[in-house]
Amino acid sequence: MIEKTDVVIIGAGPVGLFAIFELGLLNIRCHVIDNLSKVGGQCSELYPEKPIYDIPTRNTITGQELTDELMKQSKPFEPKFHLNQQVESIEKIDKENWIISTSSGTTLNTKCIVIAAGAGSFVPRKPPIEGIEKFENINVFYSIREKNIFRNKNILIAGGGDSALDWTNELSKIANVKLIHRRKEFRASPDSVNKMLELQNNKTIEFIIGQLKKIINGKNKNLIIEYENEKNELKNIEVEYLLPFYGLKMELGPIAKWGLNLNENLIEVDTEKFETSVPNIFAIGDINTYPGKLKLILSGFHEAALMAQQCFKYCFPDKKNIFRYTTSSKDLHKKLGVK
Repeated sequence: MIEKTDVVIIGAGPVGLFAIFELGLLNIRCHVIDNLSKVGGQCSELYPEKPIYDIPTRNTITGQELTDELMKQSKPFEPKFHLNQQVESIEKIDKENWIISTSSGTTLNTKCIVIAAGAGSFVPRKPPIEGIEKFENINVFYSIREKNIFRNKNILIAGGGDSALDWTNELSKIANVKLIHRRKEFRASPDSVNKMLELQNNKTIEFIIGQLKKIINGKNKNLIIEYENEKNELKNIEVEYLLPFYGLKMELGPIAKWGLNLNENLIEVDTEKFETSVPNIFAIGDINTYPGKLKLILSGFHEAALMAQQCFKYCFPDKKNIFRYTTSSKDLHKKLGVK
């Protein structure tokens, strides 16, 4: 089944979410595709609790709070989200329409494509362990969707960033947790580190300095993890689950094959419409490049507003776009549910 829409936004980070709002003000319908399991991009996946200080009108706001507020702002326009999916192909079928196909079999017919994918698709950084793939989604997980599956289990968490420390602290409440990191210093926030060290001192968790080397099958479906400690000795740990939290890496993915002008894996755009070298395809946020580009959420919001104006021309070629302010337009108030 092919679903028809006006615009497909690739990327559900802050800039992609704000694009829904700007397009919605112009009566432009949106579908949003993201390969993560939730909206928010880096803000919700990597930095949900970290404060952001350069969002206008907010002295400070966390990544998750910003995501939640943007979702509320976009709600009146009823966007449709396709999460846990990656765009696999795009095909121009006539002068006005594109067909987009995803890894989950979703097929969309759209007039415009807006790439708001941050610096590309996010995929987990995996430990350099041969054969780890055969344990993935069985004993090895790179993210947690339901923490209760780890209740009363023996778990090894690997990593030194926020995700590793935050989940160490959280899962220690319900599971037997060991944390392994290659050194004593951490990249995580000081509060998370201090909490972990307190748990270590109380012998609630065990902290190991070392690097993962090998995984083999143990008894009763357990894993035997071989690691090298700080004395260069090889040691083994038997656990039920391994959770490597080494963060996410960004890949341009299939976008690199779409015939767009690229500059060091970033998409070149004009600064009037933020359109790429291919008409009807736009790029906003960290994935684009132009002279003077600043990789700020604020900059992406500006880019989304100008992109939407050009999308209107493609979506409604016979209509005149009369610019209106949200402060005074009764029509916009009605769309936004203002009473």
